[in-house]
Amino acid sequence: MKLTYIEVGQIVNTHGVHGEVKVQPWCDYPEQFLDFETLYLDSQPIKPLTVRIHKNAVLLTLPGVNDMDAALHLKNKILSVHRDEIKLPEGHYLNAELMGMSVIDAATGNEIGIIKDVLIYPANNVFVIKGEKEYLVPSVPSVIEKTDLDSNMMTIHLMKGMATDED
Repeated sequence: MKLTYIEVGQIVNTHGVHGEVKVQPWCDYPEQFLDFETLYLDSQPIKPLTVRIHKNAVLLTLPGVNDMDAALHLKNKILSVHRDEIKLPEGHYLNAELMGMSVIDAATGNEIGIIKDVLIYPANNVFVIKGEKEYLVPSVPSVIEKTDLDSNMMTIHLMKGMATDED
């Protein structure tokens, strides 16, 4: 489903005594935060004063957050960005947009299930699709025929061995 706002991380703690917050990034890589001009906190736009990466976390200085006490009040808050701020190559999608998508078998035209999870591996991601059976489907061009965010559907070439209960 094409989303307007994408959750990109969660404030997990303070960092230091000057109001900096530590963010657990939910992006493909923490450095993606360096590209975001405007974040949304409680649906309100906020422009970070500083953004830096530290040990796979993102450290932010936010306007009006000048000490540890103010930063502590933001703990566990979710940060989002407007979808238009995320630039992806043609044919690439955010995992959050694929969740809940209907999956169709290209050979039969039948729906086999819904994407319930995306497992991230070095070689490629794997979609966990649940319907009558559970399927583990690699996100590779030879398997994924078409992804349509507007209709919330993905068409795949279902192969033997993808169902978790098959030998």
